[in-house]
Amino acid sequence: MKAILFGRNLELIKPLIKKSGIEIVKSKPDFVISYGGDGTLMQSEYKFPGIPKIILKGSLICKKASSFTNEEVLKRIKEKKYKIKNYFKLEAEANKKKLLAVNDIVVHNKNPRHAIRYRVWIDDKEIGKDVIGDGLVIATPFGSTGYYRSITDSFFELGIGLAFNNSTEQFDHMVLGEERNVRVKIIRGPAVVYADNQENHLDLSIDSEVVIKKSKELMRVAEVF
Repeated sequence: MKAILFGRNLELIKPLIKKSGIEIVKSKPDFVISYGGDGTLMQSEYKFPGIPKIILKGSLICKKASSFTNEEVLKRIKEKKYKIKNYFKLEAEANKKKLLAVNDIVVHNKNPRHAIRYRVWIDDKEIGKDVIGDGLVIATPFGSTGYYRSITDSFFELGIGLAFNNSTEQFDHMVLGEERNVRVKIIRGPAVVYADNQENHLDLSIDSEVVIKKSKELMRVAEVF
């Protein structure tokens, strides 16, 4: 069994991995071991998409990790006491460029001193009137306990969540079917589109649109039992 090790302070975890009998490699792995917190997991998926992830706690903030100790997780992986769970991603496309997200896609005002004005369509049906605010968050169930929850004080297990961030008028958050498309048009900007904690982003000027939908790509996580 071979794994690429990803994260910070890796020297702290290498002895435990070697003791488990898992071989640490640089290429062609069976798994990617994400050592850190939830952000490290997202970064590992961005860098090594589609390869099953083993989550080891290396941070106090690692909600996605197993309740087992790191040593027990590795032991159960070696004993094949795990299942691969698939999580869908979101895809944002604007100006012929794309971003993929495990947690969420965020449309946000580029200049924090000025709100943006935008319109939203679910498939081809427009939601209400122009929205004025800091933007909106489109989340997966996997990411619904993050930024989405901080706005809505809720989370969900199925579908795609839509949360309005600091809008001047009250807009209730929504949970849509996962096959629905969300289209956002900027009426007054500029705005930016972020995916998870990636450095890459998309710029949106006035009259620019971004379409967010379920991606065909999946994040695969080894969950021990």
